[in-house]
Amino acid sequence: MITWFKEEMAYKEVLEAKQNNVEPEIVLNTLLEQVPAGSMGLILQPFWGPGLKNPAAKGAIIGFGDVHTRAHIYRAVIEGLGFALLEGLKNIEKSIGVKAEKAAVSGGASQSDQICQISADIFDLPMVRGKTFETAGLGAAIITAYGIGMHSSIEEAIGRMVTYEHTFQPSPSNVDLYKRMFDRVYRKMYKSLYPLYKEIREITGYPEKI
Repeated sequence: MITWFKEEMAYKEVLEAKQNNVEPEIVLNTLLEQVPAGSMGLILQPFWGPGLKNPAAKGAIIGFGDVHTRAHIYRAVIEGLGFALLEGLKNIEKSIGVKAEKAAVSGGASQSDQICQISADIFDLPMVRGKTFETAGLGAAIITAYGIGMHSSIEEAIGRMVTYEHTFQPSPSNVDLYKRMFDRVYRKMYKSLYPLYKEIREITGYPEKI
C-alpha cells in the first residue's frame, strides 16, 4: 500500500527524498504530521487485491470531502492498514482465547515514529520496536547462532541478540477515536460494500473469475 502511494501519488516527496539522499518514507512522515488522527473522516479498507477468501473484494476509500488532500489519503492508508491488522489480531485472540498485552513492529515502516505511534493508538497496546528492524534476518541469525553452539538455548540467544529501542505508548484520546471508527465504520465496510463489489465484477470482469 505504501509502495502504491509512493508510485501513484508521491512523486514530489520521492523526488525530494532523492535530492536529500534519504528514504522517501522520511519525507512522507511530514504528511502524517499534517493530518489529525482519523484523517478528518477519510477511512480506507486496504483490499487492493482479491484474496482467496474474498475473490470479489476491492479496496475502498470513503468519506471524501473538499478538505482532503494527499496528506489525508496517506494517513488514511496507514490507518487502514492498522485497522486491517487489528481485525486480524482480534480474530487470533478469539481463536486462541488469549488477549495480547503488547505488540512489536518490524520492517521498513517501523522506522517511522509516526507510523509506530499510529499503530499503538489503533491497537491500544504498547508497541515495541527493536534496534534491528529487519527481524526476519535477525530471527535467522538467532537460530544459526544457537545451531552452531554460540548460545546454549534459543531463549539465551534471544536474550543476548534482541535489543529493544523504544516502546510507543497509546494516546488515550486517539485510542477512543480509533476504537469508534473501527467498531462503527471499518468493520461494517466490507459487508456493506460486498454486493456492490459483486456488481462491479459482473460489469467489468475484474477481478477475473478463476
